[in-house]
Amino acid sequence: MITTQNSRRDFLAFGCAATATLLSASLIKSVSAQVSNPPLRILCSGPAGSIPDIVARRIAEQLSATSGRATFVENRPGAAGQIAVNALKAAPTDGSTVLLAQGAVSTVYPYLYAKLAYDPVLDLQPVSLAGEMTLGLAVGPAVPASVTTIRELVDWMRANPKLANAGSPGSGTLPHLLEAMLFREADVPWQHVVYAGGPPAMVDLLGGQIAVLVLPEGLLRQHKAAGKIRVLATSRPQRSTYFPDVPSLVEQGFRDLVVREWFAFFMPANVPSAVVETTSQALRTAIARPELIAAFSESGMAAASSTPAALTTRIAAEQRYWQPIIRSTGIRAE
Repeated sequence: MITTQNSRRDFLAFGCAATATLLSASLIKSVSAQVSNPPLRILCSGPAGSIPDIVARRIAEQLSATSGRATFVENRPGAAGQIAVNALKAAPTDGSTVLLAQGAVSTVYPYLYAKLAYDPVLDLQPVSLAGEMTLGLAVGPAVPASVTTIRELVDWMRANPKLANAGSPGSGTLPHLLEAMLFREADVPWQHVVYAGGPPAMVDLLGGQIAVLVLPEGLLRQHKAAGKIRVLATSRPQRSTYFPDVPSLVEQGFRDLVVREWFAFFMPANVPSAVVETTSQALRTAIARPELIAAFSESGMAAASSTPAALTTRIAAEQRYWQPIIRSTGIRAE
């Protein structure tokens, strides 16, 4: 005969065993999920606080929210992105590491540098676009207020050769290349003044030490709104949504001067294509979130994503665009 006390003891034992089994299964499932979906490391080619860093961190936040995958940013600045690319080359090929860098690492630098520590075709696997920015050409107090167009600027530079200088955030950057293309087409002599980034260049523009400065629109908005600088042109085909009162270079007769700064994600070369596509889809979902689109817009950027195939096509097209330009301008970087 089974007593009530024994039945209760057996029931409790069964309940404890069942609970232990459920907890064990849950733990195994959790560990399995962590193994199959490890944290994602985003290598960033820019230092903390830079535009690439802002792009990487904002997307990381949205990616964690949409995919549930822990995502963190690791800054590897320096050597025109080569340090970050080398870190990517040394990363595991399990899909746990991506690189966020300016598109120039794959489209411009191969022709700008005599030696690179990587091959953009063999070492970088395109994943998705991240964002785009248009450049703006600004003048400061060194240039008379009567100069309001690019043609007037060119005439002033020609008449004042000792003052005809233009700064950029670095030799071989897209702002530098745009200046070289513009002044070469305008056939006006000029002096290039190199800075270690946009902020120190802006200080000298505001102080009248340089006449011209090309930077992304987002870095010009505050100073333009305060009346401290004048933006004479932008580098998109049509007028900028941020500066609707400023005609583009195309509108002012420089039809081939369309330049966009853009950022993209890359993975190591040997990552399986299925993993690349899965990561790309997760990134595209994160980049499409309204919160990210609004945050980018506030910083003067446009959120942009793509499939790996579309990014590969864009890179090839821009390589064909930049190679003859860099050769004709004679710009080299070491």
